[in-house]
Amino acid sequence: MATQSGFRFPPQTQDRQPGKEYLMHPLPEFLNPQYKPSNKLLGKVALVTGGDSGIGRAVSYYFTLEGATVAFTYVKGQEDMDTDHTLKILSESKAEGAKDPIAIPTDVGFEENCRSVVDQVMAEYGHIDILVNNAAEQYYSTTIEDITETRLERVFRTNIFGQFFMTRYALQHMKQGSCIINTTSVVAYAGYSGLLDYSSTKGAIVAFTRSLSLQLIDKGIRVNAVAPGPVWTPLQPASLPAEKIAALGSEVPMDRAAQPYEIAPSYVFLASNECSSYITGQVLHPNGGYIVNA
Repeated sequence: MATQSGFRFPPQTQDRQPGKEYLMHPLPEFLNPQYKPSNKLLGKVALVTGGDSGIGRAVSYYFTLEGATVAFTYVKGQEDMDTDHTLKILSESKAEGAKDPIAIPTDVGFEENCRSVVDQVMAEYGHIDILVNNAAEQYYSTTIEDITETRLERVFRTNIFGQFFMTRYALQHMKQGSCIINTTSVVAYAGYSGLLDYSSTKGAIVAFTRSLSLQLIDKGIRVNAVAPGPVWTPLQPASLPAEKIAALGSEVPMDRAAQPYEIAPSYVFLASNECSSYITGQVLHPNGGYIVNA
């Protein structure tokens, strides 16, 4: 079982980002058959960036189980097969009264693209209640000298510029009771020597979340984040050396990586006004027991 202590993954790599979930062995698990939905998001419309696979797929699926209509973004030409699979999963799981899910190809790192995504969601559904800024990329290197200006800009564009831009345009259509959930990472708190630029963007997301939450309190819009520990997603084999994959999760007290379905309920909790109406500017830490004090 993937949830046993000490589970290890076979060494594997993929040659480019974004990674492809269907090529992974074993496949990530987005479904917990013991999960009991209770219509927490009935009637809501959610936009999830990077929703085709990994954490984004699990979040989109759990939101769908809870009654939401889901739109998600993906990278055309790289994530098409994963996207088709996710659309099928969501379509088969949607609640009565929910609309069909849509997948929107885009590069979230550019302002005009984010404007276009929001326009498409509004044209399709007429409102946006939940925004999940989840799209990310990372590259492994052991020295700062390996991080070129081009790579640095690329990582910041995807991981933090995209969150700014998507939020800017989604907010034009969000009302009191809406919420924003950003994906950061345990590395924003603990650091990671081989992911210097990625860790820097994840720290920026924490500050973005806290500051934006204060800005939007008077509008009744909550802003929070989730900081996962190591999770078995396509980002891992597409960016880490094979030997790092074989040891993925060994650095946390639970001595294993999470499956995406173990992370998604944190997003459901933060998206549901029934559960988290008094929570804003905060970060949830499903990280396998790693203690953070910030």
